[in-house]
Amino acid sequence: MELRLRVINAVDLAPGNTVRARIRHVAQHTFHDHHTERDYRFTWRTISTWVYRFKKDGITTLDTKTRSDKNTHRKVSPNQLAEAIREILPSLSENKQGVVPKSALYRKLLEKNLIQRRQLAPSTFYRMIRTHQLLDQQISEKLRLSFAMPFANDLWQADTMYGPSIQQPDGRWKKTFLIAFIDDASRVITHGEFFYRDNTPNMIDAFRTALYKRGKPARLFFDNGANYSAKEILFACLRLDIRLSHAPVRDGAAKGKIERFFRGFRDRFLTQHLQFDSLDDLNEKTHHWIENDYNSAYHSGIQMIPLERFSLDRGRIHYLTDDTYSEEVFFTEAQRKVSKTNVFSINSQQYECPVDLRRKTITVRYDRNRRDRFIVFFDDQRMGEAQRLDLQFNAHQIRLNSASKP
Repeated sequence: MELRLRVINAVDLAPGNTVRARIRHVAQHTFHDHHTERDYRFTWRTISTWVYRFKKDGITTLDTKTRSDKNTHRKVSPNQLAEAIREILPSLSENKQGVVPKSALYRKLLEKNLIQRRQLAPSTFYRMIRTHQLLDQQISEKLRLSFAMPFANDLWQADTMYGPSIQQPDGRWKKTFLIAFIDDASRVITHGEFFYRDNTPNMIDAFRTALYKRGKPARLFFDNGANYSAKEILFACLRLDIRLSHAPVRDGAAKGKIERFFRGFRDRFLTQHLQFDSLDDLNEKTHHWIENDYNSAYHSGIQMIPLERFSLDRGRIHYLTDDTYSEEVFFTEAQRKVSKTNVFSINSQQYECPVDLRRKTITVRYDRNRRDRFIVFFDDQRMGEAQRLDLQFNAHQIRLNSASKP
């Protein structure tokens, strides 16, 4: 501590017009520690850290702090590891002592890409196995189940995967992107579809289809990508009373179930289909594989068929109706001030309100990609569809009204 204070004091006394210049000057000097009887030189980065901490929080922060996340697992949680182990154990054999070697289990988890070495080092893996008794079947089952939702449509996970490239009629190759949603409890893929572009309109289209096919989830767990954070997604969740949360940045393990589906999809589908004639051809074969070879096949993670598990909770499923409200769920919205002539401006055009809302502030909902319909809301009530302002028609109506008067 005393040595660090001397270094910080030297920065204050060093020549230079800026703090950075003074720090670099001090970094070239040697300091003698009377306690250890040794000489030390410090890099300018180290000195900068000490100066910043001293000015921000005071003298106590110069001591080395203990990590706030010490004794926690920053990459893979025990629940997630328990689920991965349960998935891989049936493929491993016991040794002469009647146990599965931990080293073989770790290698198999890496091989199947259920974990990555940068997420979980071998020493951390062995420690988690020992601390949480993850090879004890009963304890592991409790941990695994605590990570899964109890009912279908309690939680959906979603993510985007890079797909195969498809050759176009002009000879060019276009990349494809798979947007998929998985139900946490049943592992049913509520919808999966390939697109040529990974953008918000395609994300909305896939999400809308999933809602109509499998009903409304109580909660969504999405990636942090711009498509999954778009205003339309947020508005749709608010209007449908769906809780929306996002995975931590660069934390793939948090979306373990959808990531494992993507791995299986690559291994069992894309390796068998190396070429596709068109995007429609790719989606047709993908839909057939999802519904027949995945949703309708035995799943080791839940020990039953996903569709059968989903059907157990059919009494709890809330499906969307095909009506005007559902169509407008994914509309974006904007605030507008209505003029004294009951007109507002949007999309560089003028529109008339469906009812008298002069001098009021209204909410206008519309499809961002079409911009051909503008729905007026006031005090959270739907007032109706706005009409394009037609000055000539209005003038003609005024003349007719005037002529009809005696």
